[in-house]
Amino acid sequence: MPKDNYGIDAKLVIDFQNGDQKAINELVKRWHKTFCKRAYWLVKDADVAKDIAQDSWSVIINKIEGLEKPESFASWSLRIVCNKCIDWLNKQSRNKKHLKNLKQEQVANIDEDDILDEKSILKSKLMDAFKILPKHQQVVLQLFYKEEYSLKEISKSLNISVGTTKSRLFHGREKLKQLLKQYNYEK
Repeated sequence: MPKDNYGIDAKLVIDFQNGDQKAINELVKRWHKTFCKRAYWLVKDADVAKDIAQDSWSVIINKIEGLEKPESFASWSLRIVCNKCIDWLNKQSRNKKHLKNLKQEQVANIDEDDILDEKSILKSKLMDAFKILPKHQQVVLQLFYKEEYSLKEISKSLNISVGTTKSRLFHGREKLKQLLKQYNYEK
């Protein structure tokens, strides 16, 4: 707006401060489009810009009584619009960060849940396959993996040779691999 119009704004501000309610209507007519344009320039969304302009008018009307230099209405009111835009942009940024964090948490939770589900499914299939093995292979595998016995300790406790222990361990593992492969195809 041309500088000579600032005198008109100053007069309208003074009139409003002195109780003329119609003066604010004139200020709105003169400045609302400018507020919308300024807000749009910052937020790049026409609907949001209109909302910001409207919110700015609420602040302006509530604080105009305290405006000591009525001739500074233009810069004062545009600063309010800009501050409202910045507040909106900051809120959007926080919302995006929050949503991003939520998505990452959901992905992490889904991954953990999937891993736990897969582990429990694998464990269940492993136990089913283990039960199919012959008893002599089950005993050797359990002593070796669960009880952490050495091959010598297993052979002593079962009263079999170390070679037989190795053979049962090998054949038991191979049979488990085959059975687990079959379960994967059945998924």
